[in-house]
Amino acid sequence: MTTRLGSVNEFCWMDLKTRDLPGTAAFFAKALGWRFAVDEEDWRRATKITLDGHLIGGVSDLAHPVYPPGTPAHIAYYLAVDDIERRTEAATANGARVVVPPFDAGDQGRMATLIDPAGAAFSLWQAHQFTGWRFPPHLAGTPHRMVLACERPDEARHFYRETMGTPLACADFVAPRGDLTATPQWELAIGVDDLDRVVTHLREHDRTPATWQDETGRRVVRLTSTEGLAFRIRRLEQ
Repeated sequence: MTTRLGSVNEFCWMDLKTRDLPGTAAFFAKALGWRFAVDEEDWRRATKITLDGHLIGGVSDLAHPVYPPGTPAHIAYYLAVDDIERRTEAATANGARVVVPPFDAGDQGRMATLIDPAGAAFSLWQAHQFTGWRFPPHLAGTPHRMVLACERPDEARHFYRETMGTPLACADFVAPRGDLTATPQWELAIGVDDLDRVVTHLREHDRTPATWQDETGRRVVRLTSTEGLAFRIRRLEQ
């Protein structure tokens, strides 16, 4: 089986944490064609993100009292693991800091949140009832690869290999370029069939901040919402 996002030891989920849920939904619906809707079968009535009926992420409202006041908008990314206690111990042994220790998220799974030695946040997810995003390979507009831009990409790659017990096959570790944020953070690359057509569509609407970048010889568009939620848009690799 080909390794892909969603496999164990790869990223399996994203949660857009925003203070403007309607605005965030409208922004990414127009830019990427994503659909945002309350999951009526979920007792929490959580907002889920789908594309062509395939589940690709969720949304959390930072106005909820569970979040400390002043928490900035951000995207939480989850790594699927086989044993969350063991992987958390491996991460801390290799220099990570635990922000939220492992706990049960209802019957859905077990999670923990950490900061890696480069300063990037990530979460671990050991699935019970919920395994994460579900979409067919090479579907345009869905998660494609993960990217971590940091000052020492080789050290970051080594950290995740030691933490997971295997290299992250669907992740790229790169040095920061251009106007990328100085704070290291994971970003999701969205795969599209026609990158130029996407850019043309964005320019026609004249409201979607998008900047061209070169990423190890690859043309990439970095799409950023007004709250700073950012994705990289790449041409799909077949």
